[in-house]
Amino acid sequence: MIERLLSLLIREKLFTGKAIILMGARQTGKTTLLREIISGIPDTLWLDADIPEVGSLFEEGSPDRFRAQFAGKQLIVLDEAQRIKDIGIRLKHLTDHFKELQVIATGSSSFELAEEVNEPLTGRKWEFNLFPLSFGEMTKHNGYIKEKSLLTHRLIYGYYPEVVNSEGNEREVLKSLSDSYLFKDILKWGQIKKPDKLIKLLQALAFQIGNQVSENELAQLVGMDHKTVGNYLNLLEKVYVIFRLPSFARNLRNELKMSQKVYFFDNGIRNAVISNFQIPEIRQDAGALWENFLISERMKFNHYNRKWCNTYFWRTHEQQEIDYLEEYDGSLHAYQFKWNPKAKVRFTKTFLNAYPGSETQVITQDNVDGFLLPK
Repeated sequence: MIERLLSLLIREKLFTGKAIILMGARQTGKTTLLREIISGIPDTLWLDADIPEVGSLFEEGSPDRFRAQFAGKQLIVLDEAQRIKDIGIRLKHLTDHFKELQVIATGSSSFELAEEVNEPLTGRKWEFNLFPLSFGEMTKHNGYIKEKSLLTHRLIYGYYPEVVNSEGNEREVLKSLSDSYLFKDILKWGQIKKPDKLIKLLQALAFQIGNQVSENELAQLVGMDHKTVGNYLNLLEKVYVIFRLPSFARNLRNELKMSQKVYFFDNGIRNAVISNFQIPEIRQDAGALWENFLISERMKFNHYNRKWCNTYFWRTHEQQEIDYLEEYDGSLHAYQFKWNPKAKVRFTKTFLNAYPGSETQVITQDNVDGFLLPK
């Protein structure tokens, strides 16, 4: 079994008087992770909110009813909790009136669960995101040498658990994941009436990894108004398909100030969207694949290691660019990404003069461990 890095973090928060909220895309392993965590805890109750009868248990939500329903339980897992009406209020009642009871709620849509629990559970929750498997987790499982040898494979097929565990059938699994999750679930959640437009938008985003993304240009490309494109981007972000990276601008007049890039949470899903599973050596987008891989993996690394930082890219109107920036503890850390370890890279003096003292580093296949693994 592949050990998840969140396992220890969640265990440390058990029975500390707060609800635990675990969010992440479908098929990232939330159920497997929680079943492993609670396996040694007696008097636990697992409730699947996809079952209509479970919702009725929470309809009244009074302390007396909860006491009758959950008497003698130490821990309750409410899976896909966003299905429960007024779930934030229900969880607040449980955490306020039953201090000895540990509640864990999961959700596969941040716009449904996060928005429901944020205000009612202020100061009453620990919140975590579970992503597809990470380079760090697979390195611990396979060993660094083996996992590094699989970098090319990961760039193409990604890290969804079922994909990783389906050697030789990665394409079929990714096709199934994208069809059942990306399209059916998203269309249902977002009440989208034109699925063909969503597919075109996803394909346009997949082809623009590493480039600035303009909602107006996307709207013209896929035949929608820019407001609808903005709504679709928000939806895709909240169901963990894509995430956005804003531009950094502080000191220079020619810096891009209101721009953004879009990346996929998983390389395999990105490649499935455009039906391209060719190896990097014969692809024109190998650099973009490497950039998407590193930024998504760094996001996982920062979350699992509880490293708080602001993240950006940097570019000027003259096309001078830094691929990725992190800002923490009052300092800037600038990174350039190159799939070819022999590629020559120079950090522009415009950036270095504008932000003296910034740390700089080029990340290639040769030194990826220093970027994606704890030191």
